[in-house]
This record gives sequence, C-alpha cells and structure tokens, in this order.
Amino acid sequence: MAWARVCASCWRQLAEAVLFTPTGAGAEERTPLLGPAPASQSPTPSILRGPGTPNSGFSDPPSGFAGSDPLSRGHREVGLSADSSSPWGPGAIGLSWPTAVLLADLERDARQGECALPGAATAGLAPLKPEASQSSSPGPTGCIRARVEAEAGMRHPGNAGADVESRLPCCHGHPETPEPRAGQLPTAPELPSVMLLNGDCPESLKKEEGAAEPPRENGLDEADPGDETTGQEVIVIQDTGFSVKILAPGIEPFSLQVSPQEMVQEIHQVLMDREDTCHRTCFSLHLDGNVLDHFSELRSVEGLQEGSVLRVVEEPYTVREARIHVRHVRDLLKSLDPSDAFNGVDCNSLSFLSVFTDGDLGDSGKRKKGLEMDPIDCTPPEYILPGSRERPLCPLQPQNRDWKPLQCLKVLTMSGWNPPPGNRKMHGDLMYLFVITAEDRQVSITASTRGFYLNQSTAYHFNPKPASPRFLSHSLVELLNQISPAFRKNFAVLQKKRVQRHPFERIATPFQVYSWTAPQAEHAMDCVRAEDAYTSRLGYEEHIPGQTRDWNEELQTTRELPRKNLPERLLRERAIFKVHSDFTAAATRGAMAVIDGNVMAINPSEETKMQMFIWNNIFFSLGFDVRDHYKDFGGDVAAYVAPTNDLNGVRTYNAVDVEGLYTLGTVVVDYRGYRVTAQSIIPGILERDQEQSVIYGSIDFGKTVVSHPRYLELLERTSRPLKILRHRVLNDRDEEVELCSSVECKGIIGNDGRHYILDLLRTFPPDLNFLPVPGEELPEECARAGFPRAHRHKLCCLRQELVDAFVEHRYLLFMKLAALQLMQQKTSQLETPSSLENGGPSSLESKSEDPPGPEAGSEEEGSSASGLAKVKELAETIAADDGTADPRSREVIRNACKAVGSISSTAFDIRFNPDIFSPGVRFPESCQDEVRDQKQLLKDAAAFLLSCQIPGLVKDCVEHAVLPMDGATLAEVMRQRGINMRYLGKVLELVLRSPARHQLDHVYKIGIGELITRSAKHIFKTYLQGVELSGLSAAISHFLNCFLSSYPNPVAHLPADELVSKKRNKRRKNRPPGAADNTAWAVVTPQELWKDICQEAKNYFGFHLECETVDQAVETYGLQKITLLREISLKTGIQVLLKEYSFDSRHKPAFTEEDVLNIFPVVKHVNPKASDAFHFFQSGQAKVQQGFLKEGCELINEALNLFNNVYGAMHVETCACLRLLARLHYIMGDYAEALSNQQKAVLMSERVMGIEHPNTIQEYMHLALYCFASSQLSTALSLLYRARYLMLLVFGEDHPEMALLDNNIGLVLHGVMEYDLSLRFLENALAVSTKYHGPKALKVALSHHLVARVYESKAEFRSALQHEKEGYTIYKTQLGEDHEKTKESSEYLKCLTQQAVALQRTMNEIYRNGSSANIPPLKFTAPSMASVLEQLNVINGILFIPLSQKDLENLKAEVARRHQLQEASRNKDRAEEPMATEPAPAGAPEDLGSQPPAAKDPSPSVQG
Repeated sequence: MAWARVCASCWRQLAEAVLFTPTGAGAEERTPLLGPAPASQSPTPSILRGPGTPNSGFSDPPSGFAGSDPLSRGHREVGLSADSSSPWGPGAIGLSWPTAVLLADLERDARQGECALPGAATAGLAPLKPEASQSSSPGPTGCIRARVEAEAGMRHPGNAGADVESRLPCCHGHPETPEPRAGQLPTAPELPSVMLLNGDCPESLKKEEGAAEPPRENGLDEADPGDETTGQEVIVIQDTGFSVKILAPGIEPFSLQVSPQEMVQEIHQVLMDREDTCHRTCFSLHLDGNVLDHFSELRSVEGLQEGSVLRVVEEPYTVREARIHVRHVRDLLKSLDPSDAFNGVDCNSLSFLSVFTDGDLGDSGKRKKGLEMDPIDCTPPEYILPGSRERPLCPLQPQNRDWKPLQCLKVLTMSGWNPPPGNRKMHGDLMYLFVITAEDRQVSITASTRGFYLNQSTAYHFNPKPASPRFLSHSLVELLNQISPAFRKNFAVLQKKRVQRHPFERIATPFQVYSWTAPQAEHAMDCVRAEDAYTSRLGYEEHIPGQTRDWNEELQTTRELPRKNLPERLLRERAIFKVHSDFTAAATRGAMAVIDGNVMAINPSEETKMQMFIWNNIFFSLGFDVRDHYKDFGGDVAAYVAPTNDLNGVRTYNAVDVEGLYTLGTVVVDYRGYRVTAQSIIPGILERDQEQSVIYGSIDFGKTVVSHPRYLELLERTSRPLKILRHRVLNDRDEEVELCSSVECKGIIGNDGRHYILDLLRTFPPDLNFLPVPGEELPEECARAGFPRAHRHKLCCLRQELVDAFVEHRYLLFMKLAALQLMQQKTSQLETPSSLENGGPSSLESKSEDPPGPEAGSEEEGSSASGLAKVKELAETIAADDGTADPRSREVIRNACKAVGSISSTAFDIRFNPDIFSPGVRFPESCQDEVRDQKQLLKDAAAFLLSCQIPGLVKDCVEHAVLPMDGATLAEVMRQRGINMRYLGKVLELVLRSPARHQLDHVYKIGIGELITRSAKHIFKTYLQGVELSGLSAAISHFLNCFLSSYPNPVAHLPADELVSKKRNKRRKNRPPGAADNTAWAVVTPQELWKDICQEAKNYFGFHLECETVDQAVETYGLQKITLLREISLKTGIQVLLKEYSFDSRHKPAFTEEDVLNIFPVVKHVNPKASDAFHFFQSGQAKVQQGFLKEGCELINEALNLFNNVYGAMHVETCACLRLLARLHYIMGDYAEALSNQQKAVLMSERVMGIEHPNTIQEYMHLALYCFASSQLSTALSLLYRARYLMLLVFGEDHPEMALLDNNIGLVLHGVMEYDLSLRFLENALAVSTKYHGPKALKVALSHHLVARVYESKAEFRSALQHEKEGYTIYKTQLGEDHEKTKESSEYLKCLTQQAVALQRTMNEIYRNGSSANIPPLKFTAPSMASVLEQLNVINGILFIPLSQKDLENLKAEVARRHQLQEASRNKDRAEEPMATEPAPAGAPEDLGSQPPAAKDPSPSVQG
C-alpha cells in the first residue's frame, strides 16, 4: 500500500502527473523540469535547463491559455483546496502562459530565507537580498534608479517594523518573510547557501531590433527546443551570514545577525525599530573609528567580519534630520493607533485577527499543549446561530484592547515661533516644538544641531534662552523621559506592545485599502498630519532630494532596466512595482486635490468641465467630453468610459512588455461623482501642438491618419500576443496608410527620444452585440438573445480574455477539422473531401458549440487523439515551410485555416482588426475581402460570447467550480471568462431559465444585488455632481435613506442658510468642479430613486427588476439591506459610521448626516506582476500535484522569496503562496509551520483585500482547521464564528460555502461535546447541501453521516439510524454495493442497531424491575479528537488515499488515455469541452458531491 496524503480537489491531477509522462510534440514544454529527486539529495545543487521561454516577458498574459497545460490547470485550485474559489483572488486563471516552467531551481538554506543575487553590485544596483531593497549605490546606471531605490527605504521610517526577531522592511518596497532571524542564528554560519541562477533571456530580447520572430502561432506553439542554450549563464555564489556586535550609548551591547548582501542602511532601519534603540534616527555606524557609508554593502566594508564591533555614534542634526526625528517620534507614539487605517492614510489598513487569537498563535500553542479540556465557552453570540435574522454591523470591527491609547503626551506640535529668526539660526536653533505633557505641564522645546532642550518661551512670549535645567538630550524621547514620569512609563509599555505585534499588522500595503465603516473617533492634535495638510506634501515628497519627482522618467527608466537573467529581472520588476505603487498613491492624492478645488487649472478661463490640471508632474483631466471629441461615440458617456478602456490598453501593452515601446503611467480615480484620469507627462508634449506631435495614428478618429515605420515595427511585435491584425485604412486624401493598432492609438516621440503610445481605448475589437450597424446581420444566436442592442456609447469592446478564449476555441476546431480530413484521406484515398471547402465559419459554429459527449467510445477517443497529434505535427511542418509536407496535407491545413477564419493559409493564426465598424474609418478597395472576413470573425466572436462563455459560466456555477460570494467575486468570475459587466442581465436571464435554477440561487441573489447596486451607483454619480461641498454628508445620507431605508418620506437637510453666501454667482468659472449650486438632490424621493434604478437596470443591463421600493426588492429577491449597504459603499467610496442601523423603521430614517464619515476615491491602476516568482509558484504546484510534496514545498518557498523580493512583504499573490505553503505543511504533518504560514495569510488577506473580503473568510476557515489540529480548540471555534459572521454580513446564510463552514463548526462543537449546539449547525449544513447539490449527492451522504454521529453521542439512536440509512442509500445508489464507502456505512448501521437494541433492553429491564434492576453500564462514545480531526480533513478536502498495485495500474491506463486526449485538444475552458479534459474523480466524498450522478466508477478507493 502506498499511502499518499493529498487534497481531494487535487488528487486526480496528482495521479495524472505522477503516472504519466507525455510524449510527442510539445512534451518538452509540459514535462515538469524537476525530477523526483529523493530528499536526501537536496544539498547538491542541480542545474536545470529547459526550453527557452519565448514569452517570459509576458507577466500578465492572456488568460486563454490557462487551462491548456497541467501546470496552469492546477492554478484553478491554487491552494490545493477543495474550495474552488481561487485564492489568487479573482483573476487567478488569467495569469499563465504556455511557456516552460522556470528553469532555475534555487538551492539555498530554507531557514535563511534569502536570495543572494550576484552581479548586482557590479552593476551599481541594490543587491536583492530580501531586505536589501532600501537603497542602491548610485552607479553607472544613472541617478534616477538610485533614487527609486533609495526612496524605498525612507518611506515611513516610523513603521520600520523590524526588530531582531522579525527583520522587516520599513515599507512596502520590500521583500521578506518575516522570520528568518530567530531561526537563523545557529544555522547561518555553518551552512553556506548556494544558489544557482539561470538567466533565461526572453525571446523578444534576444532578437535584436530588426529581426522578426519566427511564426509562433498565437502563442499556441510550444517553446522551441533549439533555444535551449541561448542566453543562460549559471552563477554560483557562497553567502554566509555572520553576526556583529552593536554598541549603542546607554544600553548593553547586543549582537545582530547580518548578511554580506545587506546595506549598511538596513542596520540603521533595524536599530530604528528595536525597542531599546527606536528613539534614535540621527546617527552613524563606526567600525574601528571609520564611518560606514549608508549605501555600501556590508561585504564591501573592509575589516567587517564575524564578531566585529559597530559603534553607534550620534551625529549633529540638520533641519531635515530634525523633522525626520519628530516624524519618527510621532509614528512611535501612534504605532498602535488605528486612526490612519480608518482614514485610509499612508497605506495603513485594518486587521482584526489578533482579537480572535489573543495575540500570536505560535505562543498560545506552547501554552495549551495538553489536550486537557479547559472549560471552553463555546456558545456563539445569538446572531451567529443558524436561522438568526439579525445582521448586526458593530461586530465587523471589534474593539481591539491595544487601541485604548496609552496617553504619553497630550500635545506635541510645531510651535508658532517657527522658523527661528536669523540670530537664533546662528546659535544652532533648527526649529521649535510645543508640548503639553500628560501631567498638564506646558513646555517649549528647541531642536538644535546638538539635540533637544527646553527653552523659556511661552505661548505668547518668545524667549529662546535655555531653561534651567535645560535637559539637553540627543533624542526627543530622552528629553521627554526626563520631564514627564507618565511619558517615561507609558512610552516603555507602548514600545513593548508595538514590538509584540505581528509585523504583518504594521507594514504598509503597496496600494491603499479603504474601510467602508469606522467607529466614532476623537480628533486629536497631530503636528505631522497638520504639516502634511498645509505643505500639500510637495517639495517634501517622501524625503527625496530635489523638489518633485519626474514620474514619467522614473516609470520609463525602470522599464529600461536590463532583464537578461534572474537577478536583473527581479531588480527590474521590483523597481517597476515600487514606482507604480508610489505613482498610484501620488495620483490618487492629486485627483482628490483637483476635485476638492486645491489645484489651479492650466486653462482657468475655460468652463469647469473643460479644465485640466498639472500637479506633482502628473497631468489630470476630467471625464467629460471636451470640445465634442467623442460626439460620434456617445458624448460624455463615452468620455466617462474611455479612461478605463485606455487603462486596460495600458495594462495589456505593459504586460506584453516590448522593448522600445512606452506607455504612460495611468491611474483612473472616481471621487465625489467625478472621474479623473491621471497620467504621467510625455517630455515636451506641453510645448507643442498636438497635430505636430502625433506621428502615428489619428487625432480625429480616422479622418487624418499618419503612420511611421518604427511604430509599425514596434507594434508588429505586439500583434501576435494581442491578436491585432496589421491593416490598411484610407485617410482624408484617399491615401492608404498602414496601421498595427486602432486609428485612435497615437504615437508620439517625446523630447527624450522614446516612442510613446497613448489613447489605447480601442485596443480590442468592438463588441457587435452592443453596436448595431445598419445593414449588418448578427448570427442567429445573437438575434435569439435580442442582440444587437443599442448601448449608451459606441466604445464597447470585447475583453482580452474573450479574444483569447475565442482563439483557443477556434484552434481546437481547427485541429478537429484537420484531423477529420486526414482520417477521411486515410480511409478513402480516392475521395477528396470537398465538404469543408464551402463550409464557411458560420456553418461551423453549430459544430463547435456542441462538443462530442462523453459517451463516445474510448477507441474513438484514442484514435482521434492520435489524429490530432498528427495534425499538430503536420501544422508545425507546414509552418516551418521546409517543403517536406506533401501537397494533400497542405490542402488539409489550408481548408482548415479557411474554415476557422485564419489570416494565414499555411498555419493557424487568428487576428482581429480593431477598426472594423469604427465610425469614420474607411478601408481601401483592395482590402474588401479581408474586411468581409474580419466582419464575420467579429460576429462569430459576439456569438461565441453568448453561446459558449455565458452558458459555460452558468454551468461552472451549477457544478460549484466557481463560488462567487459577493458582487466583486461575481464580477471577477465573469471577467475571467471575458464576459463584460453589461451582460449581467443576460447571465441572470440564463440563470432563471436554467434547469438547475434552485442550485443557482446564490448566484441569482448576488447577481440581482450587483445589478441593483451598479444601477444605483450610476445614478449616484450624477446625483453627487450637483452637490456642493458643504452639503455632501447631507446629500449622501439622503441618498442612502432613499435607497435603503423603509422610512417613506425622508427629508434632506440643506446646509444652514447663514452659511450660504449671497454673492456667490459672480465668479462661476473658477469654482472647483464640485461647487454646483443646485439643490435638486434634496427633492429626490425613495419612489423616484427606485423607479430610476429599475429604469437604469432595464436600459443598461437589459433586465427587468420587479420592485418599486427597497422592501419589495428585499422581499422578492431575498436580499439583505446590510449587504446592499456594503456593496454600494465599496463601489462609491462611502464610509459610514459603525453602528446598528434601523433600516426597517417606518418612523425615522436610517441615516443621519452624522452617519456619513467620509467619501474615499475608488482607484483603478495597473498591477505589475512578478513573472519569475509566478513561474516558480506554478512549477511548485505542478510538483505537488505529482506527489513530490517536499520538492513542491521548496519551490513554493522560493516563489515566496521572489514575491517578497518584488512586491515587498504585503501582496495578494504572496497571500496565495502562504496559503498553499500552510496547506502543504499541514499535509506533511508540520502543524506549527502550517499555523504560522496560515496566520500570515489571514493577516495579509485582511490587510490587502479587506477584513470581510470573501478571500479573508476562506483564510479564516483554513486557519481554524490548523488551530484545531494543534489542539487550540477555543481559538478554532472563535475563528470559525468570525468566518460565519462575515459570511452572513457579506451574503447571508443560503450559500453553498455555508454548508462547509457549518460542518466545520458542527464537528468542532461535537469534539468539545456541545451536542445540541453541534446539531444546529450540522443540520443547517445538511439542508444547505441538499439544496445546492441535490438530495442524492455524496456531499449530502457525508452530511447525514456527521449528523448521525452526533445523535449517536446523544444516545438518540432512532434519529441516528434514520440519518445513516439516508446516507447508506445514497452511497449504494451512487457508488454501488461493493464500494468502500457503502461498506463502511453498512458497518456503522449495524453498530448503531446493536447499540439501539442494547439501550431498548435496558429500558425494558427498568420498566419490569423498577429501580432494583441490574443495569450494565451503557457505552456512550464521546468522540476522540483524532476522529473529529479525521472528519474535518475529509470535509475540507484532505484525504488519505490507499492505492493498491492493481489500482495503480488501472489509474495509469485511465490517466494515460485522458492525457492523450487532453494533450491533443489543449482545451482551456471547461465550458466548451466539459468531459474531454476533466478526469473523473474517484470517490472523494467532497469532490464527488459536486459531480453529476454519472461519475460512478472510482478506480482507486478513497477512504476518509
């Protein structure tokens, strides 16, 4: 018996991968590169080479290729979990690309957690040791790069977050798993970590400028094995850490573990974060009397070695250093204060995990080692129990007891006497501070070059002379310690608490996360915040020398960094990510300033809507149609959607990453009803006229068009991955102009000589379903569904995901057609197949829509598989064009190409012309055939969306392959399949018509809620534009009352008259955009608003809502008002007060002005990707699926390291990595490690995605399981209760995921012998499972069994028997009599019957003999922890699989057959080809539950 312990959702891939090695074309690509090396070999470095990766430049490739190979297939179930929602956060599937797995297997000491990257120092760049990203030594690569890097280290010196245990970066520019230090001390010196790096340079870089790529058809071609040796070098380096002794004034010497790759500056950061040295900021480090340079690496410091002594020497202050010091002290004082997170400032965000785990899980695990059952209070709050109708809001943000602020000082602020007068400057005065201590003593402090001392000034009298005693101290904290005993005491406690917090609770996130609720907070004085507000933070931008940052230069320079090998790529990706996150933060701040009226327009004399702004080297424009630019496209509506389309274009071109082609930094901000586009500025564009600047494309939508050979050459390189056809159009003089993009795409060469493209709003082809064109007929699938429908604007494009899925679908069709013809040729050599030549694409659609059913016999499948393999070989031969293919084969390929609409007749190659159906664009006569084919292709794509993608989505929902839980996750699931949100109405119609309608209840509810809140958002946008600032909170609360409150006639409170100026109509032009003076918003009534919402739903989404008030909507569709409040707040940026709202009161409105706390911007931006880390992650998953858990674990650790290196400590993808690592450690039995990783995953999910995001709920559930396994029962329960509360808030009770959650809660309660409570949860789970999986599903059988066990424990044998019989019947009908499960159930039934009989006998005995009866003691079984844990593992999809030799043989044969088929069909989307690619799962209870009853024949037996 070979025992493997794996997850249910993955065990079949595991079997598939372990037992099967592909053969034939493309095998190099699919064979995972790491062999099954035994663990003992791990210290010997292995050098791996693999095919060159032609597309490795694509960090975010089109999603169409995700499912085509086993590696990315696993991506659907990242985290190996049976829960199918992908932990990458939505969007997971769209990230892979059929390239080879990354080549480098980095060998290193896993404990050490550092990637030593060679070659960095010589290039003059920061080496990428995980902590080393703070700065770089300026070198030949130019100062801007040094600046990007240096700036990272200075972001928030206060949040530096790095004590010796958890060396963490001071800001998010930083990479590190936070516990290398503690475990590293003993191991580091003895174990040199060896590291191998293969620089595999992306194909696009190897081919120099002129050389075109050989035809790789649509990226569907395999990597070329011949490329193997190019551009790879192997670098081996030794890196041993060592420890140094630190001597700081006033404390005991201590030793610190460092690595040669580190910068001196990082030691500074550690000291600024250590509890005993945190109050110092202005010091230098001396070794043997020599000052160490901040930016030099430790290995370059002469004489620095094991045991060296570094002295901390206090340096004199400058004004800048004094300000940094005061900031740092303020940050230390506020380190536990959550107000910055509630206010959405400085990338702070909330986390509540520690409230439920009582601090760090690691420690509590040591406390509660024994299994002694401490009396645990298991009773959940009333509102969490099944069936409760109450949905309170306050528990969402429980009060953390650390937040009760320890008051160190009452006031610390800049004094009004600043700046010092000239004569005082010459005495060394830098600035003055004013402090009120906790004892109410008011003191005035001078910051001088020598330190801080008390002076004799008062609030009204300036006397800069030192007071006596003056208490001169080098640090402000030392001074305050001397003058205030309360400060001394409380500051020490505060620092202790600060250092004890988990580092992930205090590091900044890369992008700001806003909270939609916040408690009532006291507004306290804060000198730093006040200073930031008044200096508008410009000129002081993140402590960078020089005034403002040149964003464009930074964004483009980082793209130009070299990327030939891994270290270079890591450095480049990190710099790109860092600049992007800084740019996004600056753009968001600027956009808010523009709308709030704090920025002067560059064209102040124009009307408000037309104004444009420049702030901090960023250009801002408003989303209105200026000068009728979009007149033909829908006016203001088109101007509003154009920026998001443009942003999608920028994302796409950035992902393709062609050297020499540049895009602008772009951020789209929605704030207070306005859409602001923020862009970096092309050098020189403001000095020139637009007509002169544009040398490619058109500035008037196709009337005048120009082209340029260099642009054509650059864009040609993007045309294959983006499926854009190079085409010709006519300009106004009827000359032909060649383009390789849509006409609106403009090319401008900046003064810096770079080739920029902008206005990428029509990168993808138009969506004909929403673009009625006179005289054009759509395919019948579209006509049946009521298309084409006129939309508000004519900029509707297909999504990139759809284009990729369509091309993938056509490729499949192409292979099938060619295989069919080849087989016909074989069978009848005499007949020539003519049937296909005249079958145009439209007649083929019907074939493609209905994939061959599973009933096709296996021989047929096998033969077609080999046929497809032949076609593939043939297609490659012909594409290579070496004349070896015979003419008849060429004919086959030509026919197939013609039939699927390929632009080449010798190879499959589909591309779209984005200008087709574009108003005002004309094509030359010579291209009419091509234009006709392109039109047909677009119609087919529109039909494909309706006939394949939407039904596929619904089918996935029925099978629970995707589990949306709120509006955002539903939108994500739609977008992954290329379905735009405007099809939401169509999706809901299909759900309503689905035969499995009741199993889609949750999707329908979420969809209706999304439809209502999106429609409300559209109305809210225009509603807000008419509100002036003084009426904002009144207007928002009025809108929310009309939207959600049952109160029939809410009255808006207009701002008080005395505040409204009488003379305000004089200067209308220069008002900020929000200062309109109408009060139309005040007369909106609930009836009107809901009428508008229904109208909007009909017009925009084509869906008829049957409700006239919010109460009808809630009644008809089963929605929750609290959920609607959450959805509308997240979509519009509203922040409301954390309190219980009485939505249903008919006597008073639910919201008052005081309940609206804030309105935040909603920001859309580019997300740069870490491509190498992602490849590691995928290869790790592939390993795991093959059963090599240890190797998989190492690869995923490596991926984690690289993610940290690029993104810093906080990121969504790092979160997925941690979750998978935790799961692996759990499967391998290392519970402590699993707990530690999962705790980080939960904290990160809370911080980066939001405290009630569906992903966070999942992470809580996993953490609870690992806590239970580590015998932390009460913690496990409180985590599960938290997850259930969040789920009730986000969706409600009636969700398939709730069944899993309730089973978990029920089992844990069963384990602690709370039987009645346990039954409530388990019976609810049973009801939900029965509804969503059908009464005959295996999940339901398992649920019956769990309920029966609890009844048995209660000695209620009749109920137990009844439930177990139900379960037995399901097993018998689904799996047959002989199946393991059926037998187990039958055994259990016998056992229950015996117990029932024994009990009955005893009862009879009592009746007969009264109390004198001689009763044998009854055996009541309290469940053992082990049995409860075993059941928990089963329901969470972690199983033991015993496989006998015979099973293995059967499985091998089955998998081989499936694999051949899959290899041939390369099918991504389950929707298009459901049965061909999905190996039937064996009887894994959790998995089979979601299978149709047909899947009866499990080859290996699975035992829970």
